[in-house]
Amino acid sequence: MTPFLSEVCTMSQVFEGYERQYCEISANLSHICTSVSVLDGEQKKQKLVEIAGGIDEADALLRKMDLEARSTPAGIKASLLAKIREYRNDLNILKTEMKRLNSTNPNANTARDELLESGRADTMQVSAEQRGRLMMSTERLNKSTDRVKESRRTMLETEELGVSILHDLHQQRQSLLHANNTLHGVDDSIGRSKRILTHMSRRMNRNKWILASIIAILVFAIILILYFKLSR
Repeated sequence: MTPFLSEVCTMSQVFEGYERQYCEISANLSHICTSVSVLDGEQKKQKLVEIAGGIDEADALLRKMDLEARSTPAGIKASLLAKIREYRNDLNILKTEMKRLNSTNPNANTARDELLESGRADTMQVSAEQRGRLMMSTERLNKSTDRVKESRRTMLETEELGVSILHDLHQQRQSLLHANNTLHGVDDSIGRSKRILTHMSRRMNRNKWILASIIAILVFAIILILYFKLSR
């Protein structure tokens, strides 16, 4: 598998890490915003400072997520950027809520407070729904990442099997080449033996003719000697 799949998995893991941190911070900020409405004085100031710090941290995480998303392939980039846009909308709602809490006048009439409280509740409900959709999108992205990892694992196993098969084929080829060389050697030995036997057969035939000629000459000489002796 390849270096490309490994790089995609690494980018997805980094993005998911930032995403988890953002969701935790966002949920904590929503909880704090809900609790600030019943506070006043120094406690309220401390909570507002805490909210401001959390918003800055969430903003920084979104910028990191944006950089990671823009580094991914086009097929994944679009879905990641869409999620980041929803996260930014969610964060803007929290920023608006923080501004409202900062500008709240404790001497305002009850009707306006109730109206603002109702608007805040609606806003927080929308924010919760957005976070729910974003968590579902995160779950789908995690499943897609798992499928990519499974495909990568299957590809690695297939690659290992292919390497093993190629190794076996190479060994078989070497065995066949060795057997072929051995057969060539046997053929050469048989050829040399055949030539030697042919040469020996020719020599034996020649020796037979020579021996037969010698015997014939000896017989003729004996007959000739006997003839001269008997003729006297």
